[in-house]
Amino acid sequence: MKLKVIVHEAEEGGYWAQVPSIPGCATQGDTFEELLRNLYEAVEGCLAVDIEAIDFASKDRVLEIAV
Repeated sequence: MKLKVIVHEAEEGGYWAQVPSIPGCATQGDTFEELLRNLYEAVEGCLAVDIEAIDFASKDRVLEIAV
């Protein structure tokens, strides 16, 4: 999966970024390298879903796919 990310230079120093395709997904870092590390963590957290909280019928299946 490829996502476009908008990286901004923060006025107080460092960087912050947002992922437009995932509403509310944003992060920051003091250095560009820290920002990149934080971006992976932020995207993973934004896409994580607790499937145990979802009701499934007996014929339903849970699949994990890579895109």
